Amino acid sequence: MDSETYGTFIQHVKEINTLRSIQALLEWDQETYMPQRAAEDRGNQLAAVAGVLHEKLTRDELGDLLTKLEQEADAENYVAATNVREVRREHDRAVKVPTELVKRIAKATALARDAWVPARKDADFPRFAPHLEILLELKREMADRIGWDSEPYDALMDEFEPGARAAVVQEVFDKVKAELVPLVAAIKDAPRQPNTSILERACPPDKQGAFNRRIAEAMGFDFEAGRIDVSVHPFCSGHSPKDVRFTTRYDEHYIPMSLFGVMHETGHALYEQGFDAEHTGTPMAINTSLGIHESQSRLWENQVGRSRLFWEHFYPALQAEFPSLADVPLDAWHFAINTVRPSLIRVEADEVTYGLHIMLRFDLERQMIAGKLPVPDVPQAWNAGMQQLLAITPPDDAQGCLQDIHWCMGIFGYFPTYALGNLYAAQFFAAARRAMPELDRQIARGGLRPLREWLRENIHQHGKRYRAHELVKVATGEELAHTPFIDYLNGKFRPLYGL
Repeated sequence: MDSETYGTFIQHVKEINTLRSIQALLEWDQETYMPQRAAEDRGNQLAAVAGVLHEKLTRDELGDLLTKLEQEADAENYVAATNVREVRREHDRAVKVPTELVKRIAKATALARDAWVPARKDADFPRFAPHLEILLELKREMADRIGWDSEPYDALMDEFEPGARAAVVQEVFDKVKAELVPLVAAIKDAPRQPNTSILERACPPDKQGAFNRRIAEAMGFDFEAGRIDVSVHPFCSGHSPKDVRFTTRYDEHYIPMSLFGVMHETGHALYEQGFDAEHTGTPMAINTSLGIHESQSRLWENQVGRSRLFWEHFYPALQAEFPSLADVPLDAWHFAINTVRPSLIRVEADEVTYGLHIMLRFDLERQMIAGKLPVPDVPQAWNAGMQQLLAITPPDDAQGCLQDIHWCMGIFGYFPTYALGNLYAAQFFAAARRAMPELDRQIARGGLRPLREWLRENIHQHGKRYRAHELVKVATGEELAHTPFIDYLNGKFRPLYGL
């Protein structure tokens, strides 16, 4: 491979990703410190960056460089091969979608969001329905332009989970669903139930912040290369391994909101900090998929953070920091933070029922994109699915099909990555325990860094070298399966609930 050509190519790639980091920084500021009156200016700034970014990604010069490098491919140079392959994928997707369509989608999403906010507030789906119709039509056009083999949904999902196919994901989800539905029903009627009122005791937000920082540090988050702030909707924003920022939110009378929110976002942040800094600005220092990214947050939040082993070490410190919990036994705390209760709202769902929320959305999205589910029938289909999966029916559309922001933003194909993240997390954690027989004892002593190092070596450092399904095989020695996740849930929740 010609070094001069490759050097020019990498310069282009780093310029593109520098623009992305600027875009991400503007969005981070918008959610944290930006003055309210600056919204219009920020919109103009983001639009300008997006325009330059699209132009650089689609320019002929980049396509010519890719063609030349592909002709000179060196199979042994996996770094160069990864960078060329991934930029080719992005370039081809971008040039297939005309600027005119991008603009139409941008305008449609802006109008849809303006309609969705009051529609959700008033539980008025018909108000939002015409906008959903338009977005579905535009997204079908985008899918057709990108190209697909089995169904148009594949082209949309590929943006978030490269290489994934809806039919394959459906097979895995069906196996999970067959196990989850009876487990949820059994837990609902279980003889033992937790006392969740203990989670509502007063815990001052400033002390929550200090304790959260302690947990993030124990997990291995580098505060010299990152920070925690506050936002309405928690998120993680990685600009490079040396600049990773995430947010949380606080409720004085519900400490799990910030506590597990921080563990979740720290999991994301550790992934971003775990990339090889040498490759910053290239695909070798970018996550392989949103499902894998979600696996890192779910693993730390659930497999670690909601385990009894974790709290054997950290619970005395929590009680010392928050006297309101001083009389709560460890077992009662552990049971309460693992409450399983069918609920209407996805973002408030526990780790057993959460996947069912996602599978419902995945099913409805596929039908809508395929034209098999007319928009006016969405509320009825949603309610029927909730009744079938969770045995509850939303009293109105605000607590049903209008609750999530994704559709008004034109984001179709994103939801399945949440459930895939749970599956990946369980399989990764099981592999880590096999590789490190001392892991449980380390966690019980507060030693979390060994797990971070295993994740860094087996997942983080690879960037986009492997597709998600390949990375699972590399890290665990096995293909993605639903059994580690189901085994984890059964092993944890059946004893808890006396089943």
